[in-house]
Amino acid sequence: MSEYQPVLLTLPSLTPSLALEILPHGLTLHRIIVQADGRTHDIVIGPESPKDHSTQKYTNSIIGRYTNRIPVGNYVLERNGVKCNFNALANENPRVSLHGGPTGFDTASWTLLTPENPATLFSEAELAHLSSPTAAHVIFRLVSPDGDQGYPGKLIVEALVVLIGPGEQERKYRLPDEAPRAASPEYDLGSIVLIYRAKLDEEGKQVVTPVNLTQAHDYYMFRSSEAQQIPTRIPLSSFDSKLDLIKDVLQPCNDAEGNPNRGNRPEPVVEISSDKSGIKLLFDTNQSGVMFYANGLANPSSGARKKIHGGSGISGHGDSYTPGTAAFLEFHDPLAAFLDSKNRDGNDTLITTAELYHNYVRCDVRFKEVADDPIESITEP
Repeated sequence: MSEYQPVLLTLPSLTPSLALEILPHGLTLHRIIVQADGRTHDIVIGPESPKDHSTQKYTNSIIGRYTNRIPVGNYVLERNGVKCNFNALANENPRVSLHGGPTGFDTASWTLLTPENPATLFSEAELAHLSSPTAAHVIFRLVSPDGDQGYPGKLIVEALVVLIGPGEQERKYRLPDEAPRAASPEYDLGSIVLIYRAKLDEEGKQVVTPVNLTQAHDYYMFRSSEAQQIPTRIPLSSFDSKLDLIKDVLQPCNDAEGNPNRGNRPEPVVEISSDKSGIKLLFDTNQSGVMFYANGLANPSSGARKKIHGGSGISGHGDSYTPGTAAFLEFHDPLAAFLDSKNRDGNDTLITTAELYHNYVRCDVRFKEVADDPIESITEP
């Protein structure tokens, strides 16, 4: 299939509350459609045409092998006694290696996995959760060869993207002529989950490499009380058919009795809401921080703005997004942590051939009714 052909995920309904288009090119989230109260919203910015993501870079695509910035140079990496050389290549400027180097994961064509070419970094127990009739999923794979952009070791990456139904809940609908209540209740519309797995494949050779993936900018470190219960790496020796790190991550927000259902998931660490649309997004993750960017460098004369957001959809048409029109959240571990000796063998953002990298982000989508916008009367001349 074409790397710009969207793969559609949707919850099972004639009018699904959640749908998502993802591109093999850069594992890019092209559209996230939310339908509530008779209205349709696309809650991610970007170009109208999937092919325009090739020039409108870092817009909802994966970042890898390493997110954000590393000082250009040659480094000796060490974790758990394993050592390797790493050459961070310049691309943002002569001093900075940005988002994995000159040709990062965001430019690669990811392979859509099938029953004939199945996932290898998720266990049998974990894959069993994906058969739920109230969810939809897809798994992609990328193989990054040894030396890719200066990074040591052949790295296999698999990304699981899941839409989850909201579970059981009671909802009372207002009559057409009834105004929204002052304190309208919130309803769950479903959840979006991204899980990244990675391991080094070196056939017995001991290798260590930096890995810090995220989906695309001051860095905010979550408080220790928010520390994750779900690990970011595990020994490969513990990876067997019964391993299950995602059971609670893939549960609906509500159980069969309509009660909240979090399991071992941490409490939300970021909340975004709109009084105008009534939509609220709640994020939880096993990553230790987040980068936030408000699209401050956007230039309306370049790029494209989606038609659903009031643009022409044409790149370079002069009606693209302006500064402050979006909230980019990049959940990941501390930047270049391996450069600080205090992180040795700890949260150093390195993995060895003896470890499996595990990174998840979940977004719960909620909605409450809002007052209707006034409709202007149009009289024909």
